[in-house]
Amino acid sequence: MSLRFKLIIFDWDGTLVDSTQRIVDSMQQAAGEVGLPQVADAAVQNIIGLGLPEALRTVWPAIDEPQLQAMTQVYARYFVADSQVAMGFFPGTPEFLEGLVERGHLLAVATGKSRRGLDRMLRDLKIGHRFAATRCADETRSKPHPQMLRELLSELNIAPDEALMVGDTTYDLDMANAAGMASVAMGHGAHDDRVLLACGPLAICHSIQELNDWIRING
Repeated sequence: MSLRFKLIIFDWDGTLVDSTQRIVDSMQQAAGEVGLPQVADAAVQNIIGLGLPEALRTVWPAIDEPQLQAMTQVYARYFVADSQVAMGFFPGTPEFLEGLVERGHLLAVATGKSRRGLDRMLRDLKIGHRFAATRCADETRSKPHPQMLRELLSELNIAPDEALMVGDTTYDLDMANAAGMASVAMGHGAHDDRVLLACGPLAICHSIQELNDWIRING
């Protein structure tokens, strides 16, 4: 059976891992510790998907370099260890990824996380072996610039029309558009359906099972 999408590239937070609320909590706790002004949770949720420096400058435009460095360190501490908000795969994710590989799809990750952060989660969740390649925000330009996707396509020798981007934010979908790739939006993450649909994804799914069904039929 011929696959429409030889390569499926996933965002991480809010797409495969239910981490949106932990990110928001960690960011707010870190801001309080560093002395940055309080902002609405929605403002933090809206920047999930960007690289951390870009995200911090978007939420706190007046942030200076010492504050940015402090926020980077304190946020990482909260996200990794101190936050009390639970985090883990969305239900069915490991089995879903295993099934995609068994059906012949190559899998990759394009994330706003740092390399250190992604590698830690891949190791802790014992899932790194499922992905043929990964790219992080501290290795390339931040989303929505298409550098991550272009590098993954080149590394894996896949044409843009043979690849699918799956993500929960407009940054993911705009990145796919800029790379000439199709996309599917996940409506269970950081951005709501209305703004996701405006980016022109092939579909919007609200669970891993729904995404699996869509790929079986269309991918």
